[in-house]
Amino acid sequence: MQIRTALPEELPILENLARAIWPVTYKDIISSEQIAFMLDWMYSTPLLLKQQREGHEFYILDTKGQDVAFMALEWTDEQSKLKINKLYVLPSFHGKGIGKKLIEKSIERAEFTGVKQIYLQVNKDNKAVEFYKKVGFHIEKEALFDIGHGFVMDDYIMAYWL
Repeated sequence: MQIRTALPEELPILENLARAIWPVTYKDIISSEQIAFMLDWMYSTPLLLKQQREGHEFYILDTKGQDVAFMALEWTDEQSKLKINKLYVLPSFHGKGIGKKLIEKSIERAEFTGVKQIYLQVNKDNKAVEFYKKVGFHIEKEALFDIGHGFVMDDYIMAYWL
């Protein structure tokens, strides 16, 4: 397994992975209409490029030459917190330590930059909630976000303290 920083020209890889992962991950949680809306809203290559230019770090994990997962990191609150903005693994690679490897990378980046807290948002019904608990995150609070077009995100905010 190797993790590399995504170059601007590699951002379509993230969009393609998201479009492969989301319909499987969220099919029993949110409507297909909301999945399509959120993919266009959050994972288009132009948006990812804009985020990268604003300082977000994107990582791609490959195993045996196949790109199978990605993560996005964003520093918030005047650089005092690190947000895992996106972390997705192809379903056929779940349970193989890939998500854990990406979490370790986020911890490494937090330690390097002196951040004491990593946090993320995760849908309350996403099976990943248990994974995040297993790797040391805990639920800080519940949050409901109106994202427009009649859709909401019903999430937990989870935190990991270094």
